Amino acid sequence: SGIGRNWPWASGGSSILAEFGTLHLEFVHLSHLSGNPVFAEKVMNIRKVLNRLDKPEGLYPNYLNPSSGQWGQHHVSIGGLGDSFYEYLLKAWLMSDKTDEDGKKMYYDAVQAIETHLIRKSSGGLTYIAEWKGGLLEHKMGHLTCFAGGMFALGADGAPSDKTGHHIELGAEIARTCHESYDRTRMKLGPEAFRFDGGVEAIATRQNEKYYILRPEVIETYMYMWRLTHDPKYRQWGWEAVEALEKHCRVDGGYSGIRDVYINHEIHDDVQQSFFLSETLKYLYLLFSEDDLLPFEHWVFNTEAHPLPVLRKDDGNKEENQK
Repeated sequence: SGIGRNWPWASGGSSILAEFGTLHLEFVHLSHLSGNPVFAEKVMNIRKVLNRLDKPEGLYPNYLNPSSGQWGQHHVSIGGLGDSFYEYLLKAWLMSDKTDEDGKKMYYDAVQAIETHLIRKSSGGLTYIAEWKGGLLEHKMGHLTCFAGGMFALGADGAPSDKTGHHIELGAEIARTCHESYDRTRMKLGPEAFRFDGGVEAIATRQNEKYYILRPEVIETYMYMWRLTHDPKYRQWGWEAVEALEKHCRVDGGYSGIRDVYINHEIHDDVQQSFFLSETLKYLYLLFSEDDLLPFEHWVFNTEAHPLPVLRKDDGNKEENQK
């Protein structure tokens, strides 16, 4: 029809940060393949608008009104609704062979704001990323947010020289917290969200947060941390997840999600999510593979773990990109 529509559950007819902010890699790649710059221009324009907008405390709210060009309600999350926007700022810079300076600056500025306003440490020493709602923190971390450990580590190399080690350490701390969210369940599989309030740490306290739907983000972070540090604990933690998946999620027709990871018996949801194949299993395979399989210097993974080639500065040898 040519008429724009929004999902009815999006706040006040707003567009979602992780939706319009997660087109960048694919559209730039499409321009490269087709020779038509219009696709890259579209996503560059989206980023220019976001860069120009005033941001509360340097943070990007999850909702933007496409008519007014103003932020919707001030809810900030590095998990659902926001996650892949930040991922794509970093990966746009990496895919450009580190020439996309705007993407780089926006990413590191965002990480600084996230560190200042969202990252906290529990009394038990676990580093977590809270959610920000109108200036108030909700001390909850979603499984989706666990991808950020890998993102911080992947971006460490481009951080200011005095911050490189810090970003790796931050990735390691997030990986540990997310591993704890798995380890503190009966099934050794992580809940959809876990909390740091009311005397609990890294545990889901609400029934509607106790399910596991074969999500990949924790394993994704293990894979990045392994590749970037070669600390054997990440393979150990990954193998724990393999054993739990085989024990609790394997069914006759494939793999199923679990409705409650804190009880002794499996209640399957009878769904094998599409991302289980594209992400969860792929990241597990890469975790236990050699580093020269889809090496980071040649490939960038999009948010569903599909590899896209780094576009070399000279671009003179396209065959090299395909190796």
